[in-house]
Amino acid sequence: MNPDGARDRLEREKDRLEELRAGYQAEHLTDESEDDSIAELSHQPLHMADTGTETFNRERDLSILEQIEAELTDVEHALHRLDDGTYGICEACGSQIGDDRLDAMPEARFCVNDQALAEQEARTPAPE
Repeated sequence: MNPDGARDRLEREKDRLEELRAGYQAEHLTDESEDDSIAELSHQPLHMADTGTETFNRERDLSILEQIEAELTDVEHALHRLDDGTYGICEACGSQIGDDRLDAMPEARFCVNDQALAEQEARTPAPE
């Protein structure tokens, strides 16, 4: 993939992710407690089902925000690799990452083989 095309795609993705992150941060997910986030203005106690729904929604939103942060980190890392001339080189084995992979995933850090190994290791339970 040509570096200018990669930079353009990565910058657009960075902007998109930052916009998504700002939307979730505007909901004060990370700067207020769970109790504060589900507190009502009324003095009536919440029904247990309502509390469960609110807790589920908060946990889901925090999970999505965490995923956005991780993707943003990958995109920013790819932009740094473009700047230092290491973009498109597998961080594990040092071989070139294929253009097809970079077209599909411009923030890719590993070649297909090393990505598969990393995913397999992540799924393997640690010995006790």
